[in-house]
Amino acid sequence: MATVRPSPLAGTWYPADPATLASWIDRLLADAQADLPRDWDPSRVVALIAPHAGLRYSGPVAARAYAAVTGQSYERVAVVGPMHHLVRAPLLTTAHDAWETPLGLVPVDQATLDQIDFALRARGLPGLARVANDPEHSLEMEVIFLQRALAGPFRLVPLMLATVAPGVLQGLGHVLADHMRPGTDLLVASSDLSHYYPQDVANALDAEMLRRILSLDPMAVLQAEEEGKGFACGRAAIATVLWAAKALGAREAVLLGYATSGDVTGDYQQVVGYPAVALLR
Repeated sequence: MATVRPSPLAGTWYPADPATLASWIDRLLADAQADLPRDWDPSRVVALIAPHAGLRYSGPVAARAYAAVTGQSYERVAVVGPMHHLVRAPLLTTAHDAWETPLGLVPVDQATLDQIDFALRARGLPGLARVANDPEHSLEMEVIFLQRALAGPFRLVPLMLATVAPGVLQGLGHVLADHMRPGTDLLVASSDLSHYYPQDVANALDAEMLRRILSLDPMAVLQAEEEGKGFACGRAAIATVLWAAKALGAREAVLLGYATSGDVTGDYQQVVGYPAVALLR
């Protein structure tokens, strides 16, 4: 029997009313599209990096990422994000056959997840642990943008990470590259940047993390926190998608947007940073 993951976020992280939610996201996407370079070519996009805070806070920056592919069609979208909740497995995915948001149902590509799980285990890496009714927000905040930005339906490949082990993440990135096709499929890494620093400190930390991302250097992204030079709650997701995108031909990263929560609230004492990046072939 097919099962559906109900949204744990609708009505809190974003509006539960479908018309209100669609209008809000559409307005953000339209504003972001107006700022894209005139010669922007969405067919070059292999992957996106987008934030996952509440829509009020990071929505404008997230829209700058999704504006890069607005109107495009993909068969599958792999969304990779951190698992913010305590779990016992390093790599997780959903046990459900579809995800529900106020904007409708998104089918989960369980066949692709099975293939990824098999390929990981064949490499001697941890497989994908299936979880039901998870409360995680990092993927769903990307799904609602995908539902409005993309021209047609897509199958979701959701991956939640609870490890920063480079060998596991690089292996997952290469497995993703083996199963995703540029132009037909899209990769998304879900991550915010530094958390709860004063604005000037956050800007410096985030600039360094963005420099490492734009250099297409997944190991440097993972090492930034240990070095105290940059932070990202989804650094594992960013590194994984960087490894995958490079294997799929990405040779350039473009910064499409950056802001902090302070830019929204006016409170610059403890801010969270938000990135929007496109990886291009």
